[in-house]
Amino acid sequence: MKFYVATAIPYVNDKPHLGHALLHLYADVLARYHRQLGEQVLFSAGTDEHGGKVAEAAQKAGLPPKQFVDQISVQFREGLEKLQVSNDRFIRTTDLGHEQRARLIWQALSKDIYKKAYEGWYCVGCEEFKTEAYVKDTNGICPLHNRPYKKLREENYFFGLSRYTGKIKQAIETDQYKVVPSSRKNEILSVVNEGLQDISISRPKNKIPWGIPVPGDDTQTMYVWFEALMNYITVIGYPEHQDFKKYWPADVQVIGKDILRFHAAVWPGMLLGLSLPLPKMLYVHGFVTSGGQKMSKSLGNVIDPLEIVNKYGVDAFRYFFLRHIPSYGDGDFTWGLIEAAYNNELADQLGNAVSRTAAMITKYQNGIIGDTPPPQHDIAPFQQAMLLCRFDKALELVWEQVKGLNQYIDEEKPWEIAKSGDEEHLREVLANLAANLLEIAALLVPFMPQTATKIQSVFGTGILQPLPDSLFPKHEAASAPAV
Repeated sequence: MKFYVATAIPYVNDKPHLGHALLHLYADVLARYHRQLGEQVLFSAGTDEHGGKVAEAAQKAGLPPKQFVDQISVQFREGLEKLQVSNDRFIRTTDLGHEQRARLIWQALSKDIYKKAYEGWYCVGCEEFKTEAYVKDTNGICPLHNRPYKKLREENYFFGLSRYTGKIKQAIETDQYKVVPSSRKNEILSVVNEGLQDISISRPKNKIPWGIPVPGDDTQTMYVWFEALMNYITVIGYPEHQDFKKYWPADVQVIGKDILRFHAAVWPGMLLGLSLPLPKMLYVHGFVTSGGQKMSKSLGNVIDPLEIVNKYGVDAFRYFFLRHIPSYGDGDFTWGLIEAAYNNELADQLGNAVSRTAAMITKYQNGIIGDTPPPQHDIAPFQQAMLLCRFDKALELVWEQVKGLNQYIDEEKPWEIAKSGDEEHLREVLANLAANLLEIAALLVPFMPQTATKIQSVFGTGILQPLPDSLFPKHEAASAPAV
């Protein structure tokens, strides 16, 4: 079986932030889980490098656009490595192969493309035109970028999205194209039910020179969002490559909630225009706030993901954001919250269970574990949570086992069994503990790969291989940065 998961590709107008980390963590959990199931996985990530916003950022940095995007794209790639994100591909929209295939897609959609004069309100930050109603509702200022819209009159190319409204609506309503969570499904259906409008898909080259030229018309460049969406099929070699034939349609595409309309309305329309199947699932995650406030440079509350990794380690970072940020909503980060999760859950619960079990096997059985019983727990609820991208719920279920294991130690009291001289019962209890930790490790593979490997190395061979250090050495709360 194949499994293709792809993330939205972030703009490279600034360095990576927590939202980007979360996006890639979610996709990484899915990729690792499906590899664990023995499926042939392709996991794609990348960077979106064209458009006015990127050109503007390059100009501010005093660099040519290509040199600027080269620098920022490297930061994204290195950031993924530090977060232990296991993507198989990393696409850049400035890659020659993407640009060539984007032109092929444009040409394949030519029956749905036409040119006309257009006047409308444009947000450079969002790289999109806004409706009159939206501009009025937001008092003429983009709430995401805190900058006024520009009134533009241009002659652009348009894509006939409106003709696909019925098919898109049916695909989403019937879950042929499954949008999760249901709140996001309802949100996009309310947009579709109003009737989708044809969309502008190019900009004049004299205004936005940084982009892919429209085939057959060098006076226009492809609109960045239209072109960026193509990456999901250009990265696997649309239209002729064997990878495209094998892996499309995508099994899951992972995006943030702010780009829902592009992925649940525009992208399906493009695919229908190409006579291609739609992705099976669109998983839409929420935002991370800092101390209850949106992160912004002006507030001075922007958190660098790598600062957290450097303090707590990559698996603690992954654990906190995958368990304590709701998979279906927004969540909050503070240094105090991660400190509590690290000490109370990782150190006191999981770390303690591992160290206590290893110490007792060493003390009472000279490090000999022997045969361990097969897993006893029903993991169907865990598997269901994974299929629905409920990563917080899945980790909650694993942690019920972790807490249950510590309770089992306290109830069985292996130290008292040792005093009684009942060696058989003691061996059975300690083998159960080791078996449970190995089961927990297997469940943690997608979430905390380093931790899972460490636990498996300690208990997996039948002879204890102690760790040189605690799994999660406790932290002093006073050393946490203030928020």
